[in-house]
Amino acid sequence: MKKIFLILSVLTVTFISNSCADKFDEIDINPNSTDKPLSYGIFNGANKELMDNTRDEWQSGRIVLPWVQYSAQRAYTEEDRYQYRLSTGDALWSFSYRVAQDYKQIIDLNTDPATSVQMALYGPNKNQIAAARVMLSYVFLNLVDSYGDIPYWSYGNKDADFQALNIDTTLQPKFASQQKVYADIMKELKEAAAMIDENQSVFSKGDNLFSYLNNNIRTSKGIKLKKFANSLRLRVATRVKGVVPGAEAHIADAIASGVMTSNADNVGVTYENNLVNPSPLYDNFRVRSDFSVSKTFVDLLKGNSGNFGLDPRLFKYATKSKLSAAELADGTNKSLKDRILDGSITESTDPNDFKGMPYGVPSSLAPSQAASSNFFSKNILKPDYTEILMEYSEVEFLLSEANGWSQTNYVNGVKASMEKWGVNAATISSFVSGLPAASKANVLTQKYISLFMQPYEAWAEYRRTGYPNMLLLPGQTGTLNVASGGNTTYTFTSLIAGLTDLPTRLFYPTTVQTLNTANYQAASNAIGGDKMNTKLIWDKN
Repeated sequence: MKKIFLILSVLTVTFISNSCADKFDEIDINPNSTDKPLSYGIFNGANKELMDNTRDEWQSGRIVLPWVQYSAQRAYTEEDRYQYRLSTGDALWSFSYRVAQDYKQIIDLNTDPATSVQMALYGPNKNQIAAARVMLSYVFLNLVDSYGDIPYWSYGNKDADFQALNIDTTLQPKFASQQKVYADIMKELKEAAAMIDENQSVFSKGDNLFSYLNNNIRTSKGIKLKKFANSLRLRVATRVKGVVPGAEAHIADAIASGVMTSNADNVGVTYENNLVNPSPLYDNFRVRSDFSVSKTFVDLLKGNSGNFGLDPRLFKYATKSKLSAAELADGTNKSLKDRILDGSITESTDPNDFKGMPYGVPSSLAPSQAASSNFFSKNILKPDYTEILMEYSEVEFLLSEANGWSQTNYVNGVKASMEKWGVNAATISSFVSGLPAASKANVLTQKYISLFMQPYEAWAEYRRTGYPNMLLLPGQTGTLNVASGGNTTYTFTSLIAGLTDLPTRLFYPTTVQTLNTANYQAASNAIGGDKMNTKLIWDKN
């Protein structure tokens, strides 16, 4: 369906030295490629690759998912203590620019007169271009949030600093400043939303991202894309308000232009209910059992910390640690893990069945704690899990903040999250009736709970706001589930010198340091050093 991008993407993301440019013209078209690419095929392939890699056991499972203490590793706890594998950060950079190249190809195909007529067979040209611009914004937002200054490309802004993705002219791109990147992302999202024909499809077939499901029939809708663009702009503008000029105006305009209004507007990649294209963490859990829900998060949901009491989402997020007597006696001889994988595990509503895995214990202590910890639930560890890019509950929390910590939006956000996870109506009503009044701390803590399994966004929000304020930080004392050597507590120790809080960014990739040295050094100097405790421009925590 596509021209060969393997060679091109390697050139793009590793920024091979100028000596390669001498042979660039010798790169031929892949003889197995087609001259009639399917834009929706490129789009869906890029979306899947994006979620395959940002929500897998590496970029998610061994970096940000534990860092925000949604999870804790049961064996290799060095990564929980911030000593992540540099190759993992390199991979995040590489695949992000690779999928960005795919989204740019969709724009190129829909703007080139030689191919735009053909592309119109797969959906309105403008809607396809808008979808690609929105997804490029999503990818670049994750990159700039994770690293700081980055090579950047824009459809609607020809700034000389925006040199990424121009592989025909630039193999060693400059790094654009965070100020410029965030400002242009907001502009791109606004312009993309404005060009969408909301009454037309995005893609005429194969659109699994911006479609509504009715009676098992998917109908692609420009209105869903438009709501996502506006909602994502609200997220970005809230992040950089007071830092990037014009952000406050973008907040007001995004809201007025129409954001998500129900869970039907949630945007995510739903995997297949098979072993060919299953969700990343389910696929990993089939062969490994490295991850548990963290004790920090379980304690918050149980009401042991915070001021919300027992949260029924505990039973939707986590699996009990032991089988019931009935399950042990049913004659199937299925293990706890087997029952999670096949969906036959019964849901416990007894808080005593949940302890979580103590976060960041020394590796020598991990085995003694693992047996009493809790795996993710069957709602997550299933082949057809939906990895969320953005959802309605987050929008309500953003609106609560924009409206001066509105109680109504706060309650709406909690309800939307619980409804998405299948909590019954009576339980939801009882819980929200007892919610403490909306405040910065309460709204942002509930936002954190609702962002479960969206760790990059939770990490960004913690850096921006300092909430939730009950995470275990370096130097603090944690409690073990099982006493070890006579000790019931341990000290959480960072393995990265100088870190007294969560990491504030990832290291730039080693390939970039080596192959785009001058621009890497300029970017490192501009942000204050290529360190894990260098703060981004909006990090006021």
